[in-house]
Amino acid sequence: MYLRHLQLGSFRNWDRVDLALRPGPTVFVGRNGEGKTNLVEAVGYLATMGSHRVAGDAPLVRQGASQAVVRAALRREDRELLVEIEINPGRANRVRVNRAPLPRPRELLGLVKSVLFAPEDLVLVRGDPAERRRFLDDLLVSRTPRLAGVRSDFDRVLKQRNALLKTARMARGNALATLDVWDGHLVDLGGQLLAARLRLVADLAPHVAHAYAGVAGADAAVAALGYASTVPLAGDGTPVQPGTTPPTADELSAALRERVAERRNDEVDRGMTLVGPHRDDLVISLGSLPAKGFASHGESWSLALALKLGCFALLRADGDEPILVLDDVFATLDTDRRAALAAVARSAEQALVTAAVLDDVPPELRSTVVQVAGGQAVPLGDGSAEEDAEDGAVREEVP
Repeated sequence: MYLRHLQLGSFRNWDRVDLALRPGPTVFVGRNGEGKTNLVEAVGYLATMGSHRVAGDAPLVRQGASQAVVRAALRREDRELLVEIEINPGRANRVRVNRAPLPRPRELLGLVKSVLFAPEDLVLVRGDPAERRRFLDDLLVSRTPRLAGVRSDFDRVLKQRNALLKTARMARGNALATLDVWDGHLVDLGGQLLAARLRLVADLAPHVAHAYAGVAGADAAVAALGYASTVPLAGDGTPVQPGTTPPTADELSAALRERVAERRNDEVDRGMTLVGPHRDDLVISLGSLPAKGFASHGESWSLALALKLGCFALLRADGDEPILVLDDVFATLDTDRRAALAAVARSAEQALVTAAVLDDVPPELRSTVVQVAGGQAVPLGDGSAEEDAEDGAVREEVP
């Protein structure tokens, strides 16, 4: 898949941008603050319905506007896909695919696949468990879109159950009887989510190990992934071993039910759900040590990069060709890491790269360059009259 045309209206600092793109690498170059990252952020939004920089949608809408529009024409082999998103903070977003409205915006998930690596991804190694849980769940949904519903339903049940637990501290009788009903929903959805995460960690681990060896060198310690859960059956953080068969969703639901029963009094006393996938963590290791707290700054950067390159390789192994987005990362990498990343970018069907200084980007990725300055994105590389002639599919006026 590649992005053939991108059109934005009132998105971040862009009043309007209308940009034709091509397969292969494209570099967006310009000074900081001109809007390079905003362009690739919009590409990421097409894939995840969220931003890699902020939690909510409100910052994505240009100041003074009531909504933002992201419109994109994508091509997968000989098929054309037109995606249009209206971002409406405080109200439901609206999504159309090939002019047809989607009943629920989340139905877009899985249609567009991209992998984005940005400086913010260092939190995957050094940040809180919530960052790594989000990383796993976003990749889960990209591979298996139906899990978006499981994740959404689990979050809803968790919120309701926590509210009930707070009430139960003051009125144990009726509240505890109702709690049993929510326990059933929690263990059912939680077991499904745990099983999916464990399968994902097992699938992703060898790709991350291979990517880390390529980025950090063959002599570097071996990178490994494990899963640490509040449900012992789901894992204690020990690196996953090749060929290991994860527990089934039913087995994990039964184990989760047992743990919920064991912690019931503690949960009532504290007014929160203490057991479940919302409390778990992806454990990243180097050799025999956990990366968090032990990895150097350079090792942490290499691990963050390896996680994203592992995602890229995994989606490819699934038969997809995701768009690779590299946001302002080459300036922070040494020569060897630049070369390793450039090799992957060159192999991608489409790679979108941002940089403040063009010289930071390896020469082999500079075949198409877009200058970003003064509210405009102007191609400087070789254009294509054939591609430009096809852009009518997306040239509807942005509101």
